[in-house]
Amino acid sequence: MKQMAASEIAGAVSGQLYGDDVEVPGPVVVDSRLVTPGVIFAAVPGEHVDGADFAGQAAGAGAALVIANRELPEVPAPVVVVKDVPKALGELARHSLARVREANPGLRVVAITGSQGKTTTKDLLAQLLRGDDDVEVIAPTGSFNNEIGLPLTVLRIGPDTRYAALEMGADHPGNIADLTRIAPPQVGTVLTVGTAHIETFGSQDGIAEAKSEMVDGVLPGGIAVLNQDDPRVARMRHKAHKRNLRVVTFGQSPIADVGADDLRLDAYGRLGFTLRVPGDLLNASEHSDTLRLPVQLQLPGEHQITNALAAATAAMLVGIPAREVARRLSAAVPLSPHRMAITERDDGVTVIDDAYNANPESMRAGLKTLATIAAAEPKRRSVAVVGEMRELGETGVGAHDEIGHLAVRLGIDKLFVVGPGAQGAHLAAVQEGSWDGESQYFPDLETARAEIPALLQPGDVVLVKASNGSKLWQLADDLTGTAP
Repeated sequence: MKQMAASEIAGAVSGQLYGDDVEVPGPVVVDSRLVTPGVIFAAVPGEHVDGADFAGQAAGAGAALVIANRELPEVPAPVVVVKDVPKALGELARHSLARVREANPGLRVVAITGSQGKTTTKDLLAQLLRGDDDVEVIAPTGSFNNEIGLPLTVLRIGPDTRYAALEMGADHPGNIADLTRIAPPQVGTVLTVGTAHIETFGSQDGIAEAKSEMVDGVLPGGIAVLNQDDPRVARMRHKAHKRNLRVVTFGQSPIADVGADDLRLDAYGRLGFTLRVPGDLLNASEHSDTLRLPVQLQLPGEHQITNALAAATAAMLVGIPAREVARRLSAAVPLSPHRMAITERDDGVTVIDDAYNANPESMRAGLKTLATIAAAEPKRRSVAVVGEMRELGETGVGAHDEIGHLAVRLGIDKLFVVGPGAQGAHLAAVQEGSWDGESQYFPDLETARAEIPALLQPGDVVLVKASNGSKLWQLADDLTGTAP
């Protein structure tokens, strides 16, 4: 953010300033432990603690300004009082970004949404934009994609920022519309329409309508980047055309603008392919009607093709040359924790930690990746440790049942199911006549953490996968040796 007076901040968030009208350099934090001199401390009220209770501590650590939902006369710093702190964060971020754009018209903002792959695509895109250059790229680590996380990221964008890669999530209709009002992108990307959060959206068509809010939120004259392989996403082109937005598609479909040919997997399940780039996305030095470039991903999973193509397309649209995109894409690595991160242990066990989140689509992709990696070398056992996929509503029982059957069909050697919400996967697996004791049920996380490590054998390939709320990532940390 650009430095602002406290009074300007108060006006931007429709708040009341108590205290001196100081100049505030920013940016903003919501954790008092992260306060450094000059920052704004947003005292967000939480489920268990109220940030306002820590405002004095924040001021003592050097916070230049506090935003809170009540007066704090005992705090030795100016305080802006608002009705809703998270909403005020969004308003401040919107105001700040508008000011930055005035001073920095070359700033390019890319936003990404979709039922799965948002964080991985954002991480890939950040690496494509940054490359080897000393370029300021703002992109969060992890999933800062909601009403608090997105504004905090936007408030890091300043006059020297060249690119911003933003992730926008939704668990209710209108979420993405709200986020694009805070940070309208020049390039809006939609990956997939799956079944994540279907409990609150009602149907996949409801999810598609919510994801299409990204197209509504792109700046006038901007670009909608759409997955041609997902019919619900591809149909969003009609909404884009009504807004006179340029549409660029990606996918394995032969009619996609940016495509992938000659797909192949290595022993670690990492995808290699030929990136196909049309002439209208090439710069002047890349004289060709169509350019074909080799890419070898460092991320496991055939499903990564969607994320890679989306990131590549967005990067080229904001000016990264196609050859550089292919080179950087081949060097890109996982950045955010618990997302298809591979750890090779000293005892020969390979752990695939994808425990941050799960839905039926990503769970299927994870199991297929596990089977591929284990099959690359003889006598390696495939072990799937799965927990509950949450917020699936009435479809949850059937979805977990399907995962149990899929584990059998893929020939997974051991299936460890954790928690009552995922028990359907275990029951479905044991009902398969071809299985006899390969599936084991653990009633809670504590039992799983106590017993599963001893059940592994040297050479095993282990996938850990569940929704974040299941906290199965704690077991992943145990298995990889990264637990605190």
